[in-house]
Amino acid sequence: ESPLPVWSPHSCLQFQEDGFLVLEGFLSVDECEAMKQRIGEIVAEMDVPPHCRIEFSTQHEEQLQAQGSTNYFLSSGDKIRFFFEKGVLDNKGNFLVPPEKSVNKIGHALHAHDPVFRSVTHSPKVQALARSLGLQMPVVVQSMYIFKQPHFGGEASPHQDASFLYTEPLGRVLGMWMALEDATLENGCLWFIPGSHTSGVSRRMIRAPAGSWPATSFIGAEPDWDRSLFVPTPVQKGALVLIHGEVVHKSEQNLSDHSRQAYTFHLMEATGTVWSPENWLQPTAELPFPALYT
Repeated sequence: ESPLPVWSPHSCLQFQEDGFLVLEGFLSVDECEAMKQRIGEIVAEMDVPPHCRIEFSTQHEEQLQAQGSTNYFLSSGDKIRFFFEKGVLDNKGNFLVPPEKSVNKIGHALHAHDPVFRSVTHSPKVQALARSLGLQMPVVVQSMYIFKQPHFGGEASPHQDASFLYTEPLGRVLGMWMALEDATLENGCLWFIPGSHTSGVSRRMIRAPAGSWPATSFIGAEPDWDRSLFVPTPVQKGALVLIHGEVVHKSEQNLSDHSRQAYTFHLMEATGTVWSPENWLQPTAELPFPALYT
């Protein structure tokens, strides 16, 4: 079987023009199921993070919880960590819904620390795809497993990934978004503004120096994008969506009875690229950004 049955020179042009590209049937059903099964095991073993257990009644305690939550996020770049939907834990950190229905996402280093996700991230067909896109020295900067829970899986407001994963020059970050379940209009599929990847980024999230608060801030602002410009992109289980770092995209809340699970990771072309030292996510001594090509 050829590793890329769905790739053609036309695909490459389409991606350059639109800033995103759907490759249906990239993953087999078995590959999707293996990731879903593995994530089920990870969730079954999860501990609720300590900051979720701070019972806050005073403003000071509330601030401590907010700081704990922020620090937990900011130090997650080289770890497997759990981020919850709003309102699924009481103020003592006890679940109000079953734990497996409570998680919004897991990030940001499944690709490095879990064998199942590592093998998908570095699979021959992902490497072949990166080569056919002309990537010379791609490194993996982060990964996320997104659950998009039924009934309350939150929306992702319009954004550009490079706002959070900023490089100089721009145009060096690529998202690979894998649908592990069908993504539909009802359960919160991706929406894109085709061609919106060619005019830079409108805002950047900056990490403050260690110890200062707030820990992150934004430079610039997200424009009020014209809703009519967004094109819905429903895909079937097993599809891969390529996402240019500067293309504007969003997803709506999941109001359906079905989750919309996805595994996504970001690559950076490391050749001739500077990863912004102000990005929230930084390579660490424990986990330098791993090379995609093995």
